[in-house]
Amino acid sequence: MKLLLQIFTWWNGQTIGTRFHTWRFGKKVGQDEFGNTYYTGGKDSEGRTRRWVVYNGYADASAIPPGWHGWMHYRTDVPPTEQTYAAREWEKAHRANPTGSAAAYRPKGSLATGGERDRVTGDYDAWTPRG
Repeated sequence: MKLLLQIFTWWNGQTIGTRFHTWRFGKKVGQDEFGNTYYTGGKDSEGRTRRWVVYNGYADASAIPPGWHGWMHYRTDVPPTEQTYAAREWEKAHRANPTGSAAAYRPKGSLATGGERDRVTGDYDAWTPRG
């Protein structure tokens, strides 16, 4: 079943192409607290060593912790596994993207919550076509 998911979907872990590239060129760099595994190997279009992640489950880019995010985007050449990375006080813990779920933000007056939104005040005038 897992092989079929890798062939026909891209949002569940890795695709068959990623699996092949990882097998051929990948060198495991480390793993984060969410079970995502990070690799390096091969060259990208700019000549840099390619970096990628194989997600543990659903592919959600917001699930990459800050330390690994910096490494993935070439902000640093040292992965968090080779340094003592400590999150800064202003960095928040990961929270899954709630879009499409019951936890999604729904302002007053949206179709999902019902009710009526507040009237617009200030310098805004709604556009109406000339008839």
